[in-house]
Amino acid sequence: MEPVYSGVIAFARSVFAVQGLKFERTGAEHIPRTGGAVIAMNHIGYFDFSYAGYPALDVGRKVRFLAKKDVFDHPVSGPLMRGMRHIPVDRAAGADAYRAAVDALRHGELIGVFPETTISRSFELRSFKSGAVRMAQEAGVPVIPMVLWGSQRVWTKGLPRQMWRPKVPVRIDIGAPIPIAADADPDTETAALRARMETRLHAVQDGYEPLTGDDLKYLPARLGGTAPTLEEANAMDVQEAEAKAARRAARG
Repeated sequence: MEPVYSGVIAFARSVFAVQGLKFERTGAEHIPRTGGAVIAMNHIGYFDFSYAGYPALDVGRKVRFLAKKDVFDHPVSGPLMRGMRHIPVDRAAGADAYRAAVDALRHGELIGVFPETTISRSFELRSFKSGAVRMAQEAGVPVIPMVLWGSQRVWTKGLPRQMWRPKVPVRIDIGAPIPIAADADPDTETAALRARMETRLHAVQDGYEPLTGDDLKYLPARLGGTAPTLEEANAMDVQEAEAKAARRAARG
């Protein structure tokens, strides 16, 4: 029994019901009922982590997510995150989170990772970090690719929140587990993982309800939407990071 996690799940489900979100999940059978695995997900909205846990619940599992240390430092979210046994990531000391994740995997946990590390403003896949593959390789567990689509219409970076009755479809698609050989090159395997997830993401996008009018802002430029291109989004991220660094430097 996990009272904190179970309570958060019950609360989240009631919120999603009030919002009128319509979840469609495919491929949940690829999530193992026992044993560890890394679940690698694309990142297009602030609530991706909460939606991504749904397929695991379908098979009686819970996902432990890697999340920014700031979330754990918050007086409200911190106790909840620790109670759900998620793993804090301090970007100044990322090795600690990596070791904690590998240990959890070896003990049979499902670990959720966003290889892009941050939300994609373009809604295309950004470049991937190799951490998801490396921790799976070290722990001797598979990587499970998962793609989400529609979550950007609730709340995403740089656009207004649609928290009250957005009533949008959220599609979650899970692919077959990918074993990572002990002698495999992590960078090569990461590139293959990204390519596989990109193929799945495009298929999910193609099967999603058409977006028109003001909703074009949630659609990649490649599909005729008004979201920034991947190159434009990357430039915006660089500018944002530089501005944050300048503010930190100004504070001393």
